[in-house]
Order: sequence, then structure tokens, then C-alpha cells
Amino acid sequence: MGAAVCLDLVGLRAEGRNALAGLRDSKALTARRRAALFTVVVRHAAQVAVIAASSRAIDRDGLHATNIRVLRDALAALDPLPEVCLVDGFRLGEDAPPHRAVVKGDATSAAIAAASIVAKETRDRLMRGPVAGAYPGYGFERHVGYITAVHSQAVRDLGPSAIHRLSFRSSAYGDHPTLFG
Repeated sequence: MGAAVCLDLVGLRAEGRNALAGLRDSKALTARRRAALFTVVVRHAAQVAVIAASSRAIDRDGLHATNIRVLRDALAALDPLPEVCLVDGFRLGEDAPPHRAVVKGDATSAAIAAASIVAKETRDRLMRGPVAGAYPGYGFERHVGYITAVHSQAVRDLGPSAIHRLSFRSSAYGDHPTLFG
């Protein structure tokens, strides 16, 4: 899941600037704070774009290449394209809109932090809602897809669902190059 957020900080009224003051890297926020900031970002952003990739695309192309593609597509979905486009950490390739990679950008750029929050919160809401409903028994409503002992046992008992990636290493499944290969 990748997101692009365009913030018009010059045109934003004081209320919006104050509301966005708590933006941080999504990983540094509690789930409750991240959910509250998601609502603030969506309310005050000039544009928001979210792009998802399937587990099959990740298995086929690899996680890094898929992440780059998703971020490139999210940035390209902004219309009009902002004057300055910042991306967290990586260049997105020659075919991407003009952008500048910022190392640890989610800690230094409000727009990158906002995109991090939107991507994580969108993913978590999908996992807790429609995905958990479509794949009962895996516990997605509690762990939103991260490996836990309970989830690992559910996968062993039920087998992988259609949304599980099959191409990564995890000590929870032994030292195999694929999860269920």
C-alpha cells in the first residue's frame, strides 16, 4: 500500500495547520493517534492518492520493486502534480513524475508523514474490515496481517489464503526461501 498526500501549507487556514501539527512517522504513533490523524489529513489535504498491490504482484515482482511501483503510481495519480514532490527514501525511477528522495522523510516532511499515516491506516482498516470478513479464522481483525504466533498457527491449520504472500523468509515457518513452497 502506498500513498501520496499533497498539502497546500500556504493556502491552509490556521485551523488546518494546527490540526496537522501532530504529523509524525506512522510507526511512531499509537493506533488511536494514527486513526485521528488520518481523519485530519483527509480533511485538510489538497489531494490524497492511495494505491495497493496484490500479494501476487509482490510474489511476482518482489517487495521492493512493488513498493517503488506503488509509490510511483500514487504520485502520478495526483492531478495537478504539486510543484515539489518529496518521496520517503527512494528514487522512483526515470518514468516517475519529478520528485526528490528524502532519507527518513517521514520524520522531516509533513507531506511524507501524512502519506505514511494514510497508507498504514488504509491498510489496517482494510485488514480489520473487508479482509477479516472475507477470510475468517486468520485473525486479521486483530493483527492486520503482521505475523503473530496465533496467525502463524492459523496459516498452518487453514493454509494460506488468497491474500497471503508466498515468497518471503520468516523464522516462524522455518528456513525456507518461500513460505509454502
